[in-house]
Amino acid sequence: MTRRRAIVVTLALGVVGLLGWKFVAGARRDREAHIQAARNDRPASVVPAPPRNGDAPARAPDVQSSTLADALNAPAGDIRTDLRIVADVIEAFRTNFPRDGNPTGTNAEITAALSGRNQLRLALIPPRHSAINSAGELCDRWGTPFFFHAESATRTEIRSAGPDRRMWTDDDVVFAP
Repeated sequence: MTRRRAIVVTLALGVVGLLGWKFVAGARRDREAHIQAARNDRPASVVPAPPRNGDAPARAPDVQSSTLADALNAPAGDIRTDLRIVADVIEAFRTNFPRDGNPTGTNAEITAALSGRNQLRLALIPPRHSAINSAGELCDRWGTPFFFHAESATRTEIRSAGPDRRMWTDDDVVFAP
């Protein structure tokens, strides 16, 4: 009986070992496939920027541009719509860089990350968008740089100085997700 029990235990351990090996190998294949897909796939909202009038493209050919910010500061819009657009762009950044969270730093550093200076070279805001001033800052419809306040890795408050173009006054408009 002991010998028979030893054979059964050995077979059971062999089956468990084989199943464990298959599970680990499958998990490794899944992880490698996921990494490869992340390298090759582009998010659905990202489209390559077409050349203008047959000219050379305005940005490096390997930078992908999004249309998310097209309506930012549009005459038909308003500041609340603009703030929502900026928040959506930041959300798209966080979706593409889940380990990094929201972009952080000064307005110019955040704008640089959102306009293609990131690991994926993904421009969620075109680098030559009219809302970006000569200092590389993302500005509201009155030309004042937005103020970004990181509340956490996934929450950023966005503030516009409003029509008076002075920050921290009564006409400021704030978007807090």
